[in-house]
Amino acid sequence: MSTSDARQRWKEWREERAEAASAPYGPLSLTGTYWLSELPEGRIPATPGRWTEAPDGAGVLLTASAGDGLTLDGRPFEGATVLTADAGPGPARVAHGERKLVVLCREGQWAVRVFDPAAPGRRAFAGIDAFEYDASWVLPGVFRPYDRDRTVAVENADGRTRGLGVAGELAFVKDGEEYALRVSAEADGSLWAVIADGTSGASSYRFRFLKPGVPDAEGRLTVDFNRALLPPCAFAEHFICPFPPPGNRLPFDVPAGERNLLAH
Repeated sequence: MSTSDARQRWKEWREERAEAASAPYGPLSLTGTYWLSELPEGRIPATPGRWTEAPDGAGVLLTASAGDGLTLDGRPFEGATVLTADAGPGPARVAHGERKLVVLCREGQWAVRVFDPAAPGRRAFAGIDAFEYDASWVLPGVFRPYDRDRTVAVENADGRTRGLGVAGELAFVKDGEEYALRVSAEADGSLWAVIADGTSGASSYRFRFLKPGVPDAEGRLTVDFNRALLPPCAFAEHFICPFPPPGNRLPFDVPAGERNLLAH
């Protein structure tokens, strides 16, 4: 692919990123993440119903009256039901007016997220600032899987320490030196990493995500730092993004990829 074609695809990617961020139920619309273990009465601020962990711990028990105005699967809801984790705000089963109430579970802990299209962050959004495209930051890489998946303890954006599953290392060469990033793997085989570099917290957000895709049969893939992207917690503080694990803080500047949000 020529540099001009790659730059054009990068511009299209940037447009898609901005469109997804500003969507009615995109990351900018998240207004709260509420852990049920911290809500002894089961009451979520400014949200009707009673939300508690199911007796068997396998879901969230929602109890509501007709006057609460909640809907379940698009229909008015009253009574009690057990909810399991939603895949996101789109398929979320419960809503209160335009707000989507998303059930999630992390390391056995249940929570409810509130997504509101009228969120202040969404109204203030003016785009995603990024470094200019630079072909020198498109590098060949190789994935070296561990003999078994590992878990490393890392601090998260909400101040808690959680386990981050890592499947191996992504190695690449820059200016004659080899570097290796700890990477996680999705169910489809695609890799992602949490990284920081010399620009982090200065000319770019404090850390970023890198999603190089699926390696080929020999473990080869392209590491394109032009597509380093802001983590969800850059869009709303209520996300619980993991910080970079040990070894993923690169000892040089990476002036490529997304930098920060732009606001009105």
